[in-house]
Amino acid sequence: MSQSPRVWRHVIINTRGTWLPGDQRGFRNRKHRIHSSGDYRNRPPHGEHAGLHEYHKDRSAGETHIGRGERAVIGREIVRHLQTEGCRTLAIAVTKVHAHLLVELPISLEDVKAIIGDAKRLSSRAVKRSMPGSVWAAGGTYKRVVEQSHQKRAFDYILYGQGEGAWTWSFRDGTLEGQFARRKGDG
Repeated sequence: MSQSPRVWRHVIINTRGTWLPGDQRGFRNRKHRIHSSGDYRNRPPHGEHAGLHEYHKDRSAGETHIGRGERAVIGREIVRHLQTEGCRTLAIAVTKVHAHLLVELPISLEDVKAIIGDAKRLSSRAVKRSMPGSVWAAGGTYKRVVEQSHQKRAFDYILYGQGEGAWTWSFRDGTLEGQFARRKGDG
C-alpha cells in the first residue's frame, strides 16, 4: 500500500452480535436510513426499535465474547499488523466485546477499512483454536482525531477507561506484552 497522507483516528471495532440494530445504546444503520433517537451517552427511550432488535437477535449466531486469555493474543496481533503497515499506534485496548485503537491511518476511508479489516482477520486467525470463526462484526467506527487535546483524551480513555479485564498496550510499553487494565496514575 502506498504511503498516502495520514491522520490520527480513534477506531472502535465490536465483536459479532454485541451491538445489533435496535440496541438500547443507540444505533444507526448504513446511510442512516434507520436510527435511534439517542446514542450510548444519551440513551433512546426504552423499547424504541425493540422489534428490530429482537429480529436481528434471532437471526444472529449469538454474541461473541473474547475470553481474558485471548485478549492479549488479539491485541498483539492487531499492533503487529498495524506496525507492519507502517501505522504509528499510540494505544489499544481489547475487552470482552470490543477493541479501541488510537492509530495514524491513511486519510482515505477505503484504505482505513482495508487495513483495519486485515487486522480483524489476522487477529481472528490468531485465536482460531479457542475461538473458531470470525471474532469481529462487520465495519467499525473510525473517528478522526483533529486536536491534540482530543488525542490525549482518547489515549487516556483507551488505556484507563475500558474497565477491569481489558488488555491494554501503548507505545510506551516498548514491547508487545501489554498488560491488563490499570487505573490512571498506576503505571
